[in-house]
Amino acid sequence: MSEITNFQGEATDALAADEMEAAVDRLIARVGERVRKARELRGLPRRVVSELSGVSPRYLAQLEAGEGNISIGLLKRVAVALDHRIEWLVGEDDPWTSEAMRVADLFSSSSADVRSRVLDLLSPEPPGRLRGQRICLIGLRGAGKSTLGAALGARLGLPFIELNREIEEQSGMPVNEVMALYGQEGYRKLEAQAVSRITATHEALILAVAGGIVAEPDTYKSLLSQFHTVWLKASPEEHMGRVRAQGDTRPMAGNPEAMEQLKSILRSREALYERAEAQLDTSGQAFEATLDALEALVRERGFLTSE
Repeated sequence: MSEITNFQGEATDALAADEMEAAVDRLIARVGERVRKARELRGLPRRVVSELSGVSPRYLAQLEAGEGNISIGLLKRVAVALDHRIEWLVGEDDPWTSEAMRVADLFSSSSADVRSRVLDLLSPEPPGRLRGQRICLIGLRGAGKSTLGAALGARLGLPFIELNREIEEQSGMPVNEVMALYGQEGYRKLEAQAVSRITATHEALILAVAGGIVAEPDTYKSLLSQFHTVWLKASPEEHMGRVRAQGDTRPMAGNPEAMEQLKSILRSREALYERAEAQLDTSGQAFEATLDALEALVRERGFLTSE
């Protein structure tokens, strides 16, 4: 009988070990996937990320392939052994004293009806009232955000602001110098500040933003909640053609794979762009026809009302 008991105990231990290994593998794969997605959303080649981070391209490739630093796996083992989620061990909030984390735990385990009522309590204002008459145009470079935005503002009698111009005015330097001096992180911080400033000072306007803003979760969340967002869509070929027609040859200069990279960026951001309140496909459309369609969309969707 004791031999059977010992066998069962060994089998249980083996199963637990297998489950532990599977949990570690899933974590490492998840981290790698999130690193890869974050890089693609920003349109950065792995070489650039390597230069910015000081991490070798080879290690970045291993990380994105789910073969990352084993220390992550070791931390997962400790978290499992302590019966805690790994974020409890790495987050800034103390899991034993943080009310926010307790609320998050209760919310995640609640029914859909309870979640809905909680959200209503936390966000009592109707979405339309929060957004006012603020309209934001999103999309890749070459979508027509600046030209259409300025023309739409003139038609509707609303001010037009290009977010990068706002950043330049506040920083006192061109965006490319901001990037060179402060890096991507510094630029994103100025970008978030500019969005907050515009939201606080304008109840009604047309705003055009850079294509990569959707990859910044907090800033994009602010746009979605405080603006009526419209995704201006176009085919990759039209995106590239319009940028070159404006005299900007940077997308193609010394980079024969530029079109494939653009298509990859568009694919990686598509799900984020689709979170916009409305979409308008500008492919194959003349400027006036596109402007008419954009104005009609804005009026039909009630973006000019504050209710």
